[in-house]
Amino acid sequence: MASIDEQILKATKEIVVKFIESGRISPAGFQQTFKDVYHTVEKTVKASMTPPPPPPKKDKEKKK
Repeated sequence: MASIDEQILKATKEIVVKFIESGRISPAGFQQTFKDVYHTVEKTVKASMTPPPPPPKKDKEKKK
């Protein structure tokens, strides 16, 4: 699990650095923006890791 967390951290850093480079945020807003982006990336990655629920079972009709 540590490697997933490390990848999330690296992706977050790259996104925030791009925001700073493009002028979308200032370095002063780094802390809050980093938290917001980190939680968004983490939620997205971990949600995609959980297996989808099984499809509902259909009742089979008995043939007579």
